[in-house]
Amino acid sequence: MVSSDQRRRQLAREKFERQQQRREEARRRTRRLTVVIASVVAVAAIVGVGSYLALDDDGKKDKSDAAASASPSASPSASESSAPEPALKIDKKAKYTMSLKTSQGDVAFTMDAAKTPHTTNSFKSLADKGFFDGTKCHRLTTQGIFVLQCGDPKGDGTGGPGYTIPDENLTALGKAGQDGTVTYPAGTVAMANTGQAHTGGSQFFLVYKDSKLPPTYTPFGTMDDASLKAVKDIGAAGVAGGAADGAPKKAVDISKAAVDKS
Repeated sequence: MVSSDQRRRQLAREKFERQQQRREEARRRTRRLTVVIASVVAVAAIVGVGSYLALDDDGKKDKSDAAASASPSASPSASESSAPEPALKIDKKAKYTMSLKTSQGDVAFTMDAAKTPHTTNSFKSLADKGFFDGTKCHRLTTQGIFVLQCGDPKGDGTGGPGYTIPDENLTALGKAGQDGTVTYPAGTVAMANTGQAHTGGSQFFLVYKDSKLPPTYTPFGTMDDASLKAVKDIGAAGVAGGAADGAPKKAVDISKAAVDKS
């Protein structure tokens, strides 16, 4: 007999796969539209609308399985992922700490340059430029998976740094189980992506409670205890409007981000 927990995980996986398929279809439609639209501004607007429609479609589902359809997704437009990633300048033998000053308290996490050099290098480069300053953590998920998503300069899930970075360290959390997932432990920091390989940009998610996800999201950081508590408090406050997935009820504004070698 299938247990309720197994059934929940099966439903979560099925919902996740359907969402990814819908978003890929939306991206294909967007790519076709960009061929006939000359204005970069118009292209970005249309891609944004496509993303909103994908999210709105999920938002109409029953609240009980809203989180099952949630994924740490990021959908930057093609025009925002055409530049090369920053040249590697970090010390691969060192560890780096990213510190975020937010409206809900300080959050910090360590990054291992040896295991995730491209990700660590990109975050240091962006932080040094002030990329994350004045942004917000735009998405909180409180059922099925438990994550706070940040790093989008637009604040709507469609923004990025103008380039993508390769996936890294995907085997760090072990082999996927029969349900196709691994456990991202509480305290993990990982990259969001579009659902396709090597599409990470600047969006990342903070796991505040063990969450089962496919091993396709680069795990590149670990929060300290104080930071994990701060994110747990944000999660406990819930999502604005009482949903299971959406903007956090406690707005999380990042005033300053910095990456230091440790």
